[in-house]
Amino acid sequence: MNRPHIKICGLKTEGHIDTVLDRGGAEIGFVHFEKSPRHLSIEDMIRLRAHVGGRALVTLVLVDADDDLLKRLSARVRPDVLQLHGSESVARVAEISALTGVTVMKAIPVATGADLTEIDRFRPVADRILLDARAPKNAKLPGGNGVSFDWGILDALPERDFILSGGINPSTVEMAVRRVQPYGLDISSGVEVSPGVKDDGLIHHLFDAFEAAVDAGPLPQTIEARRFA
Repeated sequence: MNRPHIKICGLKTEGHIDTVLDRGGAEIGFVHFEKSPRHLSIEDMIRLRAHVGGRALVTLVLVDADDDLLKRLSARVRPDVLQLHGSESVARVAEISALTGVTVMKAIPVATGADLTEIDRFRPVADRILLDARAPKNAKLPGGNGVSFDWGILDALPERDFILSGGINPSTVEMAVRRVQPYGLDISSGVEVSPGVKDDGLIHHLFDAFEAAVDAGPLPQTIEARRFA
């Protein structure tokens, strides 16, 4: 079993960044979306991006950003990846890729197996695909809501070349790793004590459970293993 790529998103302090990197996190996510409790200003992202340096990939999470904002963020923050977590169309994702020249990851909201057809639509224009639980009705945020979808529907996919998000925390990361076996995992609210407030203890618990799951290897694809979401 391949070791999944770990991205911790919504980080806001140097201390939490260091904890994630000390535990082997490969990617750091900053959120620039004013409605989110994880929102960071451009100046804060510049400062934290400098703190990360070359120790990990830096991703900016955006929701339906316009061209002006995309240009400013690309030039000033210098992200490695732009995560598009809004209602961006296939054409818009292609435009953003051409405009910025930055690696683009498109988040696809998933509730049922029918939503997985979006993967083939976006794959030609997005460098990476993230599968996140569709936001609950009346949710204010498109992601970071701490809910998951039935990961069993992912059995229909021929490849594991996606990043899994939604409801991953110290209690569920074992199943995410051993049952789903995705290319990567994206965690945000699963290491928070309240919305937008990360916790070093939860980060350590998450990585402890993750390492144990990697060591244990894949789970057999049984009916019982599917009924966890």
